[in-house]
Amino acid sequence: MAETQQLLIGGEWTDAASGETFAVIDPWSGETATLAAAAGREDAHRAVDAAAAAAPEWADTPLAERRSMLDRAADILMSRQAEIAGIVTAETGGTFGWGMFNVDLAAGMLRVAGAQAETLHDQAIESLIPGKRARAVRQPVGVVVGIAPWNAPVILGTRAVAAPLAYGNPVVLKASELSPATHGQIVRALTEAGIPAGVVNLITNAPDAAADVVDELIAHPDVRRINFTGSTRVGRLIAENAGRHLKRVLLELGGKAPMLVLDDADLDRAAAAANFGAFMHQGQICMSTERLVVDRSVAGPLADKLAGRARSLVVGDPHDPGTQIGPLVNRDAVRRVDELVQDAVGKGAQVLSGGRADGPAYVPTVLRGVTPQMRIYHEESFGPVISIVEVEGEDEAVRVANDTEYGLSSSVFTADARRGEAVARRLETGMCHINDTTVHDEPQMPFGGVKASGWGRFGGQAAAEEFTELRWITVQDEPREYPI
Repeated sequence: MAETQQLLIGGEWTDAASGETFAVIDPWSGETATLAAAAGREDAHRAVDAAAAAAPEWADTPLAERRSMLDRAADILMSRQAEIAGIVTAETGGTFGWGMFNVDLAAGMLRVAGAQAETLHDQAIESLIPGKRARAVRQPVGVVVGIAPWNAPVILGTRAVAAPLAYGNPVVLKASELSPATHGQIVRALTEAGIPAGVVNLITNAPDAAADVVDELIAHPDVRRINFTGSTRVGRLIAENAGRHLKRVLLELGGKAPMLVLDDADLDRAAAAANFGAFMHQGQICMSTERLVVDRSVAGPLADKLAGRARSLVVGDPHDPGTQIGPLVNRDAVRRVDELVQDAVGKGAQVLSGGRADGPAYVPTVLRGVTPQMRIYHEESFGPVISIVEVEGEDEAVRVANDTEYGLSSSVFTADARRGEAVARRLETGMCHINDTTVHDEPQMPFGGVKASGWGRFGGQAAAEEFTELRWITVQDEPREYPI
């Protein structure tokens, strides 16, 4: 077993103040994958102190230097791609290919963040006062806390820190309790790339300490921004806590992504996209295609095509390169998915494929005839299950797609792109992809949701809104006369 994952505070790798550790269990083998330092409030406070001390120097570091460091960190991640992918598999059960993809996209996020920051410029604004020059200026905000999840650990751990660092903010990354060593690899790459001591810090904690650690991070007076990716339930708690301290948050939360298949859609393309969107990484992606909202006139042929694809997927050991569907993250996740499926079947849904657990994995499942009376119609499954909901026409498709508290991703399949764009504008989601899967991300894009799927946007120029402070600065060049 690998050495214990330590904390990084002020440039020093260290054990938790208590000396305690916790174990992460490999979802497939049941063996210990990682031991990690079990941080508490004292460690969290010290990490923010270290970040605050490093803030002035990092803010003054030229953009070109910051970008160069992020580019080097991207190179380091890519040089260790296979090693990191192996850690992803051991800690979370993601297939080896999923881990490799994670590293590749994360490296791109670091590169794009640096490039985007270099495009940031002051904006001249015409003043109504004679002789006054006015500018809108963006400056670093200060310490940013990033709270990252386990499901796409390299991607989302990197996203939590890349833009904040690029825009001149020191960061504290609170790793997921299920992927501390994976998140440790991101931080190690950043420090080895030359980012100064204290600018990036890592906190790992046992699950039962998460609430205390997060509370300490939010409450620390030097923390200026918090970004969180995870469940809507926890996101609400973080937003409520941050609100008490008048601190701004960026939240990317749960989803119940619909794919709308209209009566003129290419069914082969739609089936391929739904198969990928529903079952990639066992459906444990915030954008996973949870609902297939299909015009009744094409529902039968599409259901047959999708079920055939689902039945052909290879379920097994995520360490095996040939495996397409690995285990869910833990046994509780398997039980929850099965409860949702059995509830739907008991209320009349038809199982076209899957519908059962296979050890720590769940067989890719296609349900037809899903109705609002079933839990799975409303609840995020976060597993390899897709629900087919049949509708009559475009208007009902839009109504059903919007019939959820969530609003992250969506997609529309139609032969008429203009029709697709018109439907997309009616959907209550932060993102919509026409004739493509609901699962899609690019580091330069404004990524985020509406409704219970979150606030704000990661990615591209939108990140400047989240991780810089907009200030108004003027220079009065000519003497001015005042009324008193």
